[in-house]
Amino acid sequence: MLVPTRELALQVRTVAIDLSTGTSVGCAAVYGGVGMDDQTKALRGAVDIVVATPGRLLDHARRGSTRFHHLEVLVLDEADRMLDMGFLPDIRRVLALLPRTRQTLLFSATIPREIADLSREVLREPERIRVGHARRDSVPVGITHAVFPVPAHRKTALLTVLLRRGGMGSVLVFTRTKHRADRLARSLAPQGFEAGVLHGDRSQGQRERTLAAFRAGRVKVLVATDLAARGLDVEGISHVVNFDFPRTPEDYVHRVGRTARAEAKGDAFALVSPEEEGGVREVEREMGTSIPRVTLPEFDYAAPPPPGAKPGPARPGGAGQGRRGGRGGASGGAFPATGAPRSRDEFWRRVRRRQRPGK
Repeated sequence: MLVPTRELALQVRTVAIDLSTGTSVGCAAVYGGVGMDDQTKALRGAVDIVVATPGRLLDHARRGSTRFHHLEVLVLDEADRMLDMGFLPDIRRVLALLPRTRQTLLFSATIPREIADLSREVLREPERIRVGHARRDSVPVGITHAVFPVPAHRKTALLTVLLRRGGMGSVLVFTRTKHRADRLARSLAPQGFEAGVLHGDRSQGQRERTLAAFRAGRVKVLVATDLAARGLDVEGISHVVNFDFPRTPEDYVHRVGRTARAEAKGDAFALVSPEEEGGVREVEREMGTSIPRVTLPEFDYAAPPPPGAKPGPARPGGAGQGRRGGRGGASGGAFPATGAPRSRDEFWRRVRRRQRPGK
């Protein structure tokens, strides 16, 4: 089983071990960021399932730690990411080592047309099995979406206000870059919010400790790059916040899918600057519905940026233009100035009230 991140490799191994309890099936995880010796020992033992990131698996193949003569099944999890231009060279090298007579399975919440075309390289006479009937069905039905329009330089202040309003339990915040994740976490600390950070520049030990603290509830806010968007399963995430709006609708689907797991309910908030509105409209077109815009009456949207502040990253295409252009949007407005909503139900009652005709 090939997966894009170390965290997903560990998670899949845990599930495989749980499912194989009481059997003789052995499972090993092979990923970077840690030493190879223990992994080599596991691979040379009685292993039936190997969960691996592509680069580290190739490292072991070069060292002769593993052979694939008897391999029967290849699984590409998060197939759209595994077949994009970042992973594709390593995937091709792995495929060259595998028996031609095998069963190959691709799994993903989203498979864009470009990836579907590319998948013909690794599949022969494939059958496509879809849960749902359109891409919009890939967004869990338990997620409620809201967009908070805000100038780029006021995003951190708005996020702080939202965190203080109550009703937000375990919060996963996505930024576009590793530097932004670090800077945002540092900015939240003086406001009384201890935030964990998860991105590719953190050591494996740091990443595992951060995820353990988030899963256990010792850290309520996790600031992450798209490293956390793929397959990460943490129970009880109440809110996903897109601090930086994702580049594509597919990325939006994967990010917000970290909440409302196993038929639970969750909220997906997006802090959207004018430059990012085009991306929101793309997501609305793909979902087939508008997303309400919400403003907070107590928040000062017009405050000037601090001296020396740099603008946040703008989404390519400029304001109002997505990759395919077009029009979209949703009605919305400010909450009535009757105090902050203190629960999830009250929050969405106020949003729905503002969405009614004539409001």
